[in-house]
Amino acid sequence: MRTLSFADAIDDAIAQAMSLDSSVIIMGEDVHLLRVNLFSRFGKKRVINTPISESAFLGAGVTAAMAGLRPIVEIMLIDFIGVAMDALLNHAAKIEFFSGNDWQVPLVVRASCGGGYGDGGQHEQTLWGWLAHIPGLTIVVPSTPEDAGGMMLTSIQHGGPVVYLEHKLLADYWRDYLGSGGRNLDYDVPQSGKMGYVPDRWTPIPFGNASIRRHGTDLTMISLGIGVHRALEAAIILETKGVSSEVIDLRTVSPLDIETIVNSVSRTGRVLVIDEDYKQFGLSGEIAALILENTVSFKFGRVCCENTIPYSHDLEKLALPGTQRIEEAALKLLSK
Repeated sequence: MRTLSFADAIDDAIAQAMSLDSSVIIMGEDVHLLRVNLFSRFGKKRVINTPISESAFLGAGVTAAMAGLRPIVEIMLIDFIGVAMDALLNHAAKIEFFSGNDWQVPLVVRASCGGGYGDGGQHEQTLWGWLAHIPGLTIVVPSTPEDAGGMMLTSIQHGGPVVYLEHKLLADYWRDYLGSGGRNLDYDVPQSGKMGYVPDRWTPIPFGNASIRRHGTDLTMISLGIGVHRALEAAIILETKGVSSEVIDLRTVSPLDIETIVNSVSRTGRVLVIDEDYKQFGLSGEIAALILENTVSFKFGRVCCENTIPYSHDLEKLALPGTQRIEEAALKLLSK
């Protein structure tokens, strides 16, 4: 075992995949700078810098995947996926189904997501619920360096399109960039997320297998990405008040590990979903519906983004699902 940061774990897993499979390439804006170690090792023919046109290079990534390559296409912020959505929604997600499995699109779309540093509602969204709504897409959201590397390897080896989301507050190169230029930022980053033990050699982590990060008996808290660490922080505070909380890390939004969720909620009888995505028509409601469909009786609460994320850092703290909001929602749910 060794210790790596969240972002270094991802790039290390990519380097392993690229060294073993010459069909793995990287495409995106400024990737020769963002992935300088990979660029210096594999060169400009496999780490391909592109113009600032997400629709162009994501479209190129789809056709490259159909032609036999395994592209990792980098969209700098997941918010920008909107300008390239046709390639993902109408092509990558549907080609295998429409072709009767004759064509596959082994494509990874890597993008940063999430807020907590005061950049507003056009740069801090997560959108995993919106993306998971589309049949044919796999949505990956790791929370630890070990999962970040293992699930990137799984994404590269997968036969279909994967959207791989890394929360900016977990990635050190994003934190360094966001804190530059005289910006005075005071974001809270859980140590267990940004740095951790990883294997000497990466092995794939299967999709659709949630991880129970903490066992408990009174309440099930479900989250992903940095929300897992916020839930764990809240669980420690709740323990001082006599509450035993179970924390589930989804790891993937699609596929969703409903078995782990149902088994936990069947024991605790209460579920609190912590979701940095939007509340309406999103992941939290889908989880509630799936539990009901499995005939489990439970009490439900959720802590989500209720509206567009404010630009003001102080207002943003109130809008995002931070530890205080989670604790308050948990106590309210326990009082029902």
